[in-house]
Amino acid sequence: MMGEDADMRTMLAPPMSTPHDAGRRDLEQRYQRVCDLFPDQRVEIVNGRIVIREVPTLDHNRMIFRLLLQIMAFADQRGWTACNDIKLFLGTQVDRYRPDITVVPAEPRMWDAENVYADQTLLVVEVVSPSSRDDDNLLKPHSCSLAGVPLYLVIDPLEKTARLLSQPGRSGYVQQDAVMLGELLLLPDPWDLKLDTGKFLN
Repeated sequence: MMGEDADMRTMLAPPMSTPHDAGRRDLEQRYQRVCDLFPDQRVEIVNGRIVIREVPTLDHNRMIFRLLLQIMAFADQRGWTACNDIKLFLGTQVDRYRPDITVVPAEPRMWDAENVYADQTLLVVEVVSPSSRDDDNLLKPHSCSLAGVPLYLVIDPLEKTARLLSQPGRSGYVQQDAVMLGELLLLPDPWDLKLDTGKFLN
């Protein structure tokens, strides 16, 4: 009987806190303080570091606007919403991203008021800037694939390319379709929509 009581106490005892857990809590607290200090800035956690993105340039915003012009009517007909400042919830111990555009269905599952579950999205878009090149092209796609983001679109005005990643998996996205800006790029189901990437050029 004493052995059974000891086993029960072990089962009911709270899990031991690890240095990793403490470090993660400290990172989350610092992240929240930075968000509070810079409410008008795009603050992210990328690969365990807190990043404050520079204010987007006019060309950056113009590219986002031209993409929105192509997808808004299609999304609106289906009750979807294109957000330019919602956060992606990738998991409790994972990074925090604020993509340039995130399209979600009418009633997406939310982790809280500011964070949508990554696998609830219909499209995530990043427009590359000089300071975000590695993050947008390498680090973020890997985390988004693990979290189940179905479609991840990277528009790179520096390389003049658009790259759509689809079929997320544990090792990264299985499918990649890349075009030079000026060519057509197909958004697959549930979109089945051709993007004219020439409209992203100045």
